[in-house]
Amino acid sequence: MNPIEDFPVQSARTGRFTYGLPKAFTLGREHVLFLRATGPEDRTSCLWQLTADGVEHLVVAPEDLDSGGSLPEAERVRRERSREHSSGIVAYSTDRAARHIVFALQGVLYHLDGPEALPREVWTAGLVVDPRIDPAGRRVAYVTGRELHVVDLADGKDLTVASDPDPEVSWGLAEHEAAESMGRTRGYWWSPDGTRLLAARVDQTPVQRWWIADPANPDRPPREVAYPVAGTANAIVTLHAFDLEGGAVELRWDRRRYEYLTAATWDAHGPLFAVQSRDQRTLLVLAGDPATGETRILHEQRDPAWVELIDGTPARTASGRLVHTEDVGETRRLVIDGVPVTPDGLQVRGVLEVSGESVLLEANDEPTERHLWLYDARGLRRLSNGPGVHSGSLVDDTLLLTSHTESGRSFVVRRRGLPDRSIEARNAEPVVTPRITWVGAGKLDLRTAVLLPSWYRPGDKPLPVLMAPYGGPAMQLVTRTSGGAYAAAQWFAEAGFAVVIADGRGTPGRGPVWEKTVHLDNLTLPLEDQVTALQAAAEQTGALDLSRVGIKGWSYGGLLAAAAVLLRPDVFHVAVAGAAPADQRLYDTHWRERFLGHPDENPEIYDRLSLMTYAADLRRPLLLIHGLADDNVFAAHTLRLSAALVAAGRPHQVLPLSNVTHMASSESAAAGLLRSQLAFLSSHLL
Repeated sequence: MNPIEDFPVQSARTGRFTYGLPKAFTLGREHVLFLRATGPEDRTSCLWQLTADGVEHLVVAPEDLDSGGSLPEAERVRRERSREHSSGIVAYSTDRAARHIVFALQGVLYHLDGPEALPREVWTAGLVVDPRIDPAGRRVAYVTGRELHVVDLADGKDLTVASDPDPEVSWGLAEHEAAESMGRTRGYWWSPDGTRLLAARVDQTPVQRWWIADPANPDRPPREVAYPVAGTANAIVTLHAFDLEGGAVELRWDRRRYEYLTAATWDAHGPLFAVQSRDQRTLLVLAGDPATGETRILHEQRDPAWVELIDGTPARTASGRLVHTEDVGETRRLVIDGVPVTPDGLQVRGVLEVSGESVLLEANDEPTERHLWLYDARGLRRLSNGPGVHSGSLVDDTLLLTSHTESGRSFVVRRRGLPDRSIEARNAEPVVTPRITWVGAGKLDLRTAVLLPSWYRPGDKPLPVLMAPYGGPAMQLVTRTSGGAYAAAQWFAEAGFAVVIADGRGTPGRGPVWEKTVHLDNLTLPLEDQVTALQAAAEQTGALDLSRVGIKGWSYGGLLAAAAVLLRPDVFHVAVAGAAPADQRLYDTHWRERFLGHPDENPEIYDRLSLMTYAADLRRPLLLIHGLADDNVFAAHTLRLSAALVAAGRPHQVLPLSNVTHMASSESAAAGLLRSQLAFLSSHLL
């Protein structure tokens, strides 16, 4: 086995070592439901059950279903042809007891009356999107053709709950900004008794249109995308309560001041939702009356930079106490009924569940770790142990603990009075084993991971360096875990590099002050921190040759990589920038304006932080990579940067990826992309 040759294909075939991992858990009284592929190279998710005695059973395999027995021949053939690209059962929904199960496969709705039952096809008005069963297990809501429907499982009657003849209006689906930038992926919510629905109406009329063409297939028409770039109009989003007898009422708030619907739910006390101002400095938590549409403010939060949106909030306990977070100094704390219940220094990352008066949450005091915590009548206590990233779920006396550590992943079910039961992880082990040295860099103690070749020994000749950051606010890379990111870094190391990964200012996990240091400048301090981490890694390991330093990154990491050779050519000697948002004005409203404000108010900031401004300064080799089908960071970013470089007479290379979106997912594209990056970096540094 040759790791240098084998790793790119292995990483691509295994979905960067994620295929075969269990996910989407639902805890019942006697069983646990989850999704998982059958093996490490199978991308098709199946539905599984773990019984109380610890035995796993396959509940549904997509290939066993006849997705189209009642469909016209042409539609059945189309679906059969699409099977090879299917990811199987990507989501499912259960009732409160986790007995009734529904899911969609290629637009067909299926229902199981218990995990041991056979799935039956449910007739619907059209291809099904996002089906969810009501908590009582009687009806299923779904979206089809921009309409919100409900089908009764007993008699099969299908009800159109909400529709609109305007092709720009949809019901029950999250708009782009909500799904991509706010963390709200849903557009409707059941009431606890299963008799009413809360649904979002989205009008895309004001949103500008962009078009994505496929240059490799010029006979195909371009794809239309409603994409609100910074400074332009957003979709008009309103919220409505429906009963199933034809009654409907709009929940009213000041939409002109608070145009973002950031979160919503319907609990035992009624509709609960949060709205945010366009400048994101004010967040309101509102309670709605489904009978009158009146709303009242439960909580108002303000911040001079922006109010951070936290998964799982707002919420309410059984007694009606409001659950949210609050930034107090350098700590993001959990607040219940106005009282902080987590201590200084413990950073709340998200609320997982609110049950009765208990709150299950993720939080960390050490940025490279994340732990599962429970707040209840006994106070606050940690449920996970050891370095790593831990999460889970809790229902009654059943705890599911998921752990990702340096030694791998585990999924353990704990029930009071019973032995622990494990759910098997069937993902592949990389052909390279990460060899990590942990470094605290500079006065800020930047969390940094250094990976050296397995064959490197102390005293050997210093190695050329490859910085491999993300470095942005969307995620951390430096955590006490294993997996694809570290494996890929080790693969580059085995080729002869010292790989350095550092999380600088603006990355999550170190509190609100740390996160908001990038307000109005999302480039200067993060780039400065990469230089600090590089110098500290060189000093502490003695293995880095600072005369040969490359940097690579994707998305925000791509922006950082390109900026490194443009702004700090004294430190960085070559860069690979993938899907880099080079033009700050071309990214979407909610994400970009959060950090830089409105472009009409801060035009000089947008100019100063866009890479085209510095095109004439390029003196180092630069490879730009972009998927031409990217509908998150559009290929226009790279094309405009390349045009500016050409106009300035600065040589560079561009690698366009046909039919690739924001991340290369096909086996050939993903494997070839790794090899192309290594070849470019090696030619300039090795």
